[in-house]
Amino acid sequence: MLKRLKKSYFLLISTFLILYFFFNLLSGQRGLISYFEKKDILNDLNNQESLLISQIKDLDFKNSLLSDNLDLDYIESMIRERFLFGKKNEQIYIIQEND
Repeated sequence: MLKRLKKSYFLLISTFLILYFFFNLLSGQRGLISYFEKKDILNDLNNQESLLISQIKDLDFKNSLLSDNLDLDYIESMIRERFLFGKKNEQIYIIQEND
């Protein structure tokens, strides 16, 4: 009887430990499901970072055009775009994109 109890006790403990490690492998903060979620978040953040870096480079380029050596063509295009300014007898067309 004592042998049978020890055998069932060992089987019960080992089953509990296997189930415990299996569930912690799949779920939990450091589990497999959480790993894939964090991997997706990391990819999204890398995409946002590359987008923001390209926007910063574009703004730096535009800022350099307005610094010490003024680019008159760029300033003229900005004035035309922002204030709808044109020369005499010039027609301005505004094209709007529809989504």
